[in-house]
Amino acid sequence: MAGKAASTKAQGAEGGDTNLLAFYRDMLLIRRFEERAGQLYGMGLIGGFCHLYIGQEAIAVGVESARAAGDQIITAYRDHGHMLAAGMDPRAVMAELTGRAGGTSRGKGGSMHMFSPEKGFYGGHGIVGAQVSLGTGLALANRNLGNNAVAFCYFGDGAANQGQVYESFNMAELWRLPIVYVIENNQYAMGTSIERSSAETHLYKRGASFLIPGEEVDGMDVEIVAAATKKAAAHARSGKGPYILEMKTYRYRGHSMSDPAKYRTREEVDEVRKTRDPIDHLVEHLEARKLTNDDQLKAIDAEVKAIVAEAVEFARSSPEPDPRELYTDVYG
Repeated sequence: MAGKAASTKAQGAEGGDTNLLAFYRDMLLIRRFEERAGQLYGMGLIGGFCHLYIGQEAIAVGVESARAAGDQIITAYRDHGHMLAAGMDPRAVMAELTGRAGGTSRGKGGSMHMFSPEKGFYGGHGIVGAQVSLGTGLALANRNLGNNAVAFCYFGDGAANQGQVYESFNMAELWRLPIVYVIENNQYAMGTSIERSSAETHLYKRGASFLIPGEEVDGMDVEIVAAATKKAAAHARSGKGPYILEMKTYRYRGHSMSDPAKYRTREEVDEVRKTRDPIDHLVEHLEARKLTNDDQLKAIDAEVKAIVAEAVEFARSSPEPDPRELYTDVYG
């Protein structure tokens, strides 16, 4: 089972029928993984902050389908879904969440600060908006190296109001850097709705004064996400500079595990779950095109649950880091 743990990394951003089951499997893996992570947090096995990706799975999977070998991903602290979509081993991710030596960052990064350069994943960053400057730096390195790689930089609607975002936009367009800025607009920055925090709520327009093209995307439909990302990546890779994708999405849980989310009604959340859930939406498409059946979907669900169970067992049985790890990877 361990050999099947990583994402299948479904390719073909046109969203062709042959990719839809792979999309479904990858999205379901993220959903089941995050559900168990929430349980482990409640049991005290995960400490610190923990931001779950439940409801936003179509974005990470759709964007990943457009990523080519050598392309990089960098994101904020709601990052577990991005890690799994990038193909990181769920066992190592879960072990990192629980602060164990078998974690992808040897138990020192935790939920918000994991890295996997071998998978092109450059974090997990806890400072709001910090990854936008860093991601722009990755794109600058790509341009200088001439490696034809594109950096995909995720940030949220709250981070969209940070000043360093606009400094990065300016440099990225000025130097025609190969970067796609993916704004995951889940409607609430911590506890404040976008209508109360942003004068311009159409975030894809934020690059207009820098001449950066952008578009609004239905972030609850993985096929639409994949197609839009392929277009944006082609733009960046061709030397035309940055592109902004505003993914309209919704998170089902609070901002973090400590957030009771009293700033929105239960009815609002339930309505999105009932009418716009990205996994249910994909299943409807699969069934309408006669690409799957109940037995196949149950088999995928069973496979994913087994992978997550194995990840939990690996995390719980992995030792805690040696205290000497406190003095490694420290730079003066």
